[in-house]
Amino acid sequence: MLKIYDTLSREKREFKPLEDNIVKIYVCGPTVYDLTHVGHARTYIAFDIIVRYLKYKGYKVRYVVNITDVEDKIIRKAKEMGIPPSEVARMYEEDFFRVVKELNLLKADVYPRVTEHIKDIIDTIRKLIDLGYAYVVNGNVYFRVRKFEDYGKLSRQRVESMLAGARIEMDERKEDPRDFALWKSAKKGEPYWHSPWGLGRPGWHIECTVMAVKHLGEQIDIHGGGTVLIFPHHENEIAQSEAYTGKKPFSRFWLHTGLLTIKREKMSKSLHNIIPVVEFLKKYSADALRLMVAQAHYRSQIDFSFEKIEELEKTLSRVYGILERLRVTSEFREVKEYREDIEKDFLNRLKTMKREFIEAMDDDFNTPIALSKVFEFIDYYERIVEEGRDRYIRPIHLRSAYETMVELLKDILGFKLEYEQLNRSTLLLLKLIIDVRERLREMKLWNLSDAIRGRLREIGIEVRDTPQGPVWFYRPKLKTQR
Repeated sequence: MLKIYDTLSREKREFKPLEDNIVKIYVCGPTVYDLTHVGHARTYIAFDIIVRYLKYKGYKVRYVVNITDVEDKIIRKAKEMGIPPSEVARMYEEDFFRVVKELNLLKADVYPRVTEHIKDIIDTIRKLIDLGYAYVVNGNVYFRVRKFEDYGKLSRQRVESMLAGARIEMDERKEDPRDFALWKSAKKGEPYWHSPWGLGRPGWHIECTVMAVKHLGEQIDIHGGGTVLIFPHHENEIAQSEAYTGKKPFSRFWLHTGLLTIKREKMSKSLHNIIPVVEFLKKYSADALRLMVAQAHYRSQIDFSFEKIEELEKTLSRVYGILERLRVTSEFREVKEYREDIEKDFLNRLKTMKREFIEAMDDDFNTPIALSKVFEFIDYYERIVEEGRDRYIRPIHLRSAYETMVELLKDILGFKLEYEQLNRSTLLLLKLIIDVRERLREMKLWNLSDAIRGRLREIGIEVRDTPQGPVWFYRPKLKTQR
C-alpha cells in the first residue's frame, strides 16, 4: 500500500487517485531566464523517480510540467542581453530540454507554456472578477486574499501575520498589501497582450492554475515543486484555483522537495555558487547526480559538494561492476556442480531485497532505504564471490539477480547504467592473465604478480586473493577517473 506525505495535511496518507488507476500530476517547471542548475535538477530527478514508481505500480500517469516563458526575471535578462524576452525564453528552454535528456528524465506528457495560454488566463481572471475574488486597479487585476477564507492553510500562516515582502507585490493602490497580481498592466519595453483591462501580461501565480485545469482538470492527484514554492506560489495557487472551481480541493496531495545547498547555503547568483547542469556534466556523470538525489529522502535537504560527487562516482563504479559480473557469469560461465542450499540462500536474499525495496518506496518514496537494500545485496554477493560460493549458483539465477537489479535501479530509480561491458574475448584473456599471475605467486615472484595486479587495476579489474583462490571484480572507469 502506497502512502504519501501531504504538505497540506502534514500527514502521511494512503494514496488513491481521484480516477481509478489514473494519476494526474502537475509539477512546477522552469522559469526560463537562465541555465538549469543542479538545484533545479534535484527537484526534477526526485519527481522523475516518483513518476517512474507510480508507473511501475501500474498507474496510468498524466504528467504535466509547465514552462514559465514570460516573467519579470526573463524581462530583466532580456534587457541585460539586449534581445527580446521571447529569445531569452527559447534559448534557456532549449537548455532545459537538453537537461531532461542528459539526466534521463521521463518526458512529461505536456510542457505547457504561459504564452500559449493567454486567452485561457484572461478567461479565468474574468471569472474570478465576476465571483468577487478579484478586482481591477488601473489595468492591474488583484486577487482578494481576505475573501478566500482558507488562505494560509498550506503554509500554516495567518493572513493577519503576513507582511508584504519578497515575491508579494507592493502597490499602494491595492485594497490589501497581501493581495497578489493576476494581471499586470503593460510597462514600456515589456511584452504585452490585449485584455479587457488593457494591455498587459499575466502575473506569476495564475499561470499554474490555468494550465493545470486545462490539461488535467479542476482537481488533480499530486501537485509538486520545491519547498521554496510553498509560500507564496502554491498558497496562491490553492486560493485562486479553489475560488475558481467553487472550493473544490485543487490537489489531493502536495509534495515538496527539500533544498539543495552548497556549504549549507542556498544557491544564488549573489553568492556565485550556481552550478549549471551543463557544466556539471562536462566532468561528472548524470548517474552521480541522480545517486546524490536518491540517497536522500525527497523532502530532506541535500548539501552539495564535488568531493561527495567523486565518492558517489566510485560507488557507482562498484554497482556497475557487480551488475557486469552478474551478467557475464550468467552468460559465459558453465556450472559443473551446483548446490541447492547456496542457491536457496541466494534466491531468498534476492527476493528479500526486492520486497524491502518496494516496501521502502511504498513508504513515501523512501529512496535512501530502498537503495540501502540494494547495497546490502551487493555486499552479500561480493562476500559469496570471495568465499567461492557463487560458483555453485546456476546461470539462470545469476541472470535473475542481474535483471532484478536493473529493474530496480534503471526502471524505477532511473539510472542510466551506462558503462563499458566485457565481452567473451576479454574474459578469456582476463582468465589467462590471472592464471599467469597465480603461477608467479607460486614461484614467489611477488614484484611481478603485484605489477600485474596493478596494471589490471588501471583498466578497471580488481583482483582479490582469497583462501579459495583469486577472484576478480570489474570497476568501470567513470568520468572523474578518466
